[in-house]
Amino acid sequence: LRCSCRSGGGLVQPGDSLRLSCAASDDTLNYYAVGWYRQAPGKEREGVSCITSAEFIPFTADSVKGRFTISRDIGKNTVHLQMDTLKPEDTAVYYCVADNFCGKGMKYWGKGTQVTVSS
Repeated sequence: LRCSCRSGGGLVQPGDSLRLSCAASDDTLNYYAVGWYRQAPGKEREGVSCITSAEFIPFTADSVKGRFTISRDIGKNTVHLQMDTLKPEDTAVYYCVADNFCGKGMKYWGKGTQVTVSS
């Protein structure tokens, strides 16, 4: 399994929205839990949210609750991270990762995509 962030990163202004999309190289993402993580310059990587194969969402970071939404598009074997009301502190490289569970140790990482929120 190889994940990839297929779209969504970029430079936006505070208050704007972006949607990140994660897909797998073999179109099997529907069978895996998928998480989104981010890493800002000089900071440790942090978990943003995760969705199981059954579409249960066991966690969403407090810093993004009410602004970010993780979801699946079953028909397209894709997981999205809808990011609304973006703030400068959301600036980071965002990664998607898949495995059989949500949590530490998920191992099928995609390459990151840069999200920059700046006026």
